[in-house]
Amino acid sequence: MIVEGIRLINFRNYNNVGVSFSPGINILVGKNAQGKTNLLEAIYMCSTGRSFRTNRDREIINFQKDEAYIGTQLKIGERDKLTEVKLERDKTKRIKVNKIELKNYRELDTGLKVVLFSPEDLRLVKEGPSNRRSYLDMSISQIKPLYHYNLRRYNKILFQRNNLLKSFRFKGDISGLLDVFDMQLAKSGALIMLERDNYLKLLLKEAKEIHSIITDGKETLEMEYDSSVSIEKNLSQVENNLLNALRENRQRDIEVRTTEIGPHRDDFSIMINGNDSKTYASQGQQRSLVLTLKLSEVEILKKDTGYYPVLLLDDVYSELDEDRRKYLTELFSKMQTFITTTDAVEINGFRGYEKEYFYVQEGCLYKGIKTWREVNGQ
Repeated sequence: MIVEGIRLINFRNYNNVGVSFSPGINILVGKNAQGKTNLLEAIYMCSTGRSFRTNRDREIINFQKDEAYIGTQLKIGERDKLTEVKLERDKTKRIKVNKIELKNYRELDTGLKVVLFSPEDLRLVKEGPSNRRSYLDMSISQIKPLYHYNLRRYNKILFQRNNLLKSFRFKGDISGLLDVFDMQLAKSGALIMLERDNYLKLLLKEAKEIHSIITDGKETLEMEYDSSVSIEKNLSQVENNLLNALRENRQRDIEVRTTEIGPHRDDFSIMINGNDSKTYASQGQQRSLVLTLKLSEVEILKKDTGYYPVLLLDDVYSELDEDRRKYLTELFSKMQTFITTTDAVEINGFRGYEKEYFYVQEGCLYKGIKTWREVNGQ
């Protein structure tokens, strides 16, 4: 799968830009706050329908304009696809695939899959469970669109249950309503838990070998889903376990006025040589772990779709040591890659690869290494 080209109109700091890309490595060079990450964000949106930086679409529109446009020309196997996203202030975004408008972004399925690796991903290891839950949810949604639907349904029911708990003192007995909510939560929640547990096992299968390679065999990796209830292979049993846990914890939920049991409170642990990475991982180990997770995700998508995804590396390549860069670079020949960097020295290590250079400055893209050298006086 390839992003052949893109057009951006009033998207962040891009006024009107159209550019074609290399099917190999695309290196975006420029100082901070010039628009490098904005370009990756646009590609990401044409895959998922959403930004990885904000939940508010209006923030993506150039602040001096009322609407924005993203158009990407894609090559998925032998098929050509045009994906268009139109954003308007205070209106729902509109998405078209080959000129056919979708009902909403959740219907977007062009076949384009992306894996993003950014500095914020280091939160996966050290920060709270919400970061790890979000990572699992996004990863699973790329291969199972129905998962995202179940997640949204669960969150809607959870919101309603929590509102009831917060206001119950003014409405008398609420046990009957809680029974209804609990059954609905258990049904949706069990699906989410089982999918997360299955995906994590799939991820671990890929990650064990990759992590051993990038750590030169010095580290062993284990991961486990930390669930509110026991995870069984049988969906109905997981549903029953969650329903019983919700009922047993009901009085506690009433006292604290929120729902304490369910996939919205779950986590997963990452162990290095038997030690919990949240507590013991060094900064270098954190980078290795996140790189392992991202590359494992790449392999899962390849096996699921038959194609390698598009790899987006946002200002992280230069942060890796030489061995990890070498391992990562060996994969570039298999997939289209976009790399952002502020360090011009870092773009000199891709001899022998099909590549294109772009200099990014104040929302403008200058294509070609000659232009880059002229701007940088080389």
